[in-house]
Amino acid sequence: MDLFLLKKVLGLLLMPVNLILLFLFFALVFYKLKPGLSFKCLVLGFFTLLLSSLPPVADKVMAPIETQYEAFRQSSKPVDYIVILGCSHSNDDALPAIAQLEYCSLQRLAEAVRIFKLHPEATLVSTGSAVTQGTSNAEKVRQAAISLGVPEHKIINENNARDTEEEAELVAPRVRGKHMVLVTNADHMPRAMAYFKAQGLSPTPAPAAFWVKGDGQNKQWHYYFPHAKTLVQSTRAWYEYLGQLALWFKSLL
Repeated sequence: MDLFLLKKVLGLLLMPVNLILLFLFFALVFYKLKPGLSFKCLVLGFFTLLLSSLPPVADKVMAPIETQYEAFRQSSKPVDYIVILGCSHSNDDALPAIAQLEYCSLQRLAEAVRIFKLHPEATLVSTGSAVTQGTSNAEKVRQAAISLGVPEHKIINENNARDTEEEAELVAPRVRGKHMVLVTNADHMPRAMAYFKAQGLSPTPAPAAFWVKGDGQNKQWHYYFPHAKTLVQSTRAWYEYLGQLALWFKSLL
């Protein structure tokens, strides 16, 4: 199996929802054979689901990732490039390009356009391959950016990068020695910065789409109840911790 696909498959298998399903599966399998083990699996599945869907727990897990970099403010010096890391989209020609973007790509694009309005001298670099889609994510984000008013000649595509590491490798020759702003989701930013620094770059981080907001403020009562949305947040945090662990292991080789 291709190493890229292997990483994706292993990452998916280790996500909270799949772990919960695995615990429940073993609880059913051992229900009659080993009731004690079955009960333990059931309890593990229940508490994994409960903790992963509680906002206070998810915020505590996510905060150390997101607070490493602050939101972008207007720079005192000109910006040469605004690099938008790729994420995901679904091809549907019946919809405008911006409606084909998944939330992560849309959030990154919104932040990049905000920065472009602060620094119209910059050139946008859209990254991301097609993977399973006919049109690359870089191209789809480019089309959406143009629809939002970014001049076509101010956008460059890098269509062949399948993951963050490859994006850093492909972008590095173009932006080396330039003032570059790096745009990606706040939870993804620490790992993205590590890959770009490994290429000898010092980008200015511009994290988008923060999960943890209003930390320290008084929360309403429903904040302390499980939410399906919070399960997504926990999944993102868990994915990034696994990604950082993999990055650490790779640095030892």
